[in-house]
Amino acid sequence: MKTTIQLSHKSVVVDFQKPLDISIPLQATHQNPLAWYQDKPVIAPVKMGDWVGKVSKGGSVNFNNVFFNPHAHGTHTECFGHISETFYSVNESLKTFFFLAEVISVTPKKHEEDQIISEEQIAASLNGKTPEAIIIRTLRNSTSKKSKHWSNTNWPFLHEKAALFLRKMGVKHLLIDLPSVDKEEDDGKLLAHKAFWNYPRNPRKDATITELIFVPNTVKDGSYLLNLQIASFHNDAAPSKPILYKIESSF
Repeated sequence: MKTTIQLSHKSVVVDFQKPLDISIPLQATHQNPLAWYQDKPVIAPVKMGDWVGKVSKGGSVNFNNVFFNPHAHGTHTECFGHISETFYSVNESLKTFFFLAEVISVTPKKHEEDQIISEEQIAASLNGKTPEAIIIRTLRNSTSKKSKHWSNTNWPFLHEKAALFLRKMGVKHLLIDLPSVDKEEDDGKLLAHKAFWNYPRNPRKDATITELIFVPNTVKDGSYLLNLQIASFHNDAAPSKPILYKIESSF
């Protein structure tokens, strides 16, 4: 069923019956993606005396505790509170949830011992477009990203100038299929995070970064409607479920 959505400066027609999920589900196995030197998530039934919260073990309901880290265990959305001394919640940062987005595919380029995503690569991929949100798919792309253990891999990262370029063009929501927009070990510099959020000088409170997404190869580069939903955590970051919808037409 096709629906017309009115955004701030454009109306788009999408089919809400054809969602393109680019989140990675959390599971309590080693098939779950892992980063930041953390072990797998834990999902286990509550035990109170002789009662176990698992129907197959005699409980009346399935009643699990879940232990995980948003940054290390899957798709998550974060605000500048991730790097600020004072507390700020992502639940305060994200107040609207539909955005015009551009999916781009980038092959990180070698720079000394690292692989970086440069301003020039992003500018070439956008080709003059100025979306509210950008989704960066790194190449080569495969389903192995959905279960990859990223710790100690020195993953590719966004160059500070690239993050600054996105901020200056007005991109509010940055999504990427890596554990971080920054280098795994950078002595706490967090250059891309700071450049994108304009921190600490004048933090963009309504800007977000979403990491550890997975964009299937069947999702082609181009323009989409993004529905960026987060769990209502009073925290710097929360698990999230970004969904794309192909734009049938716009006016």
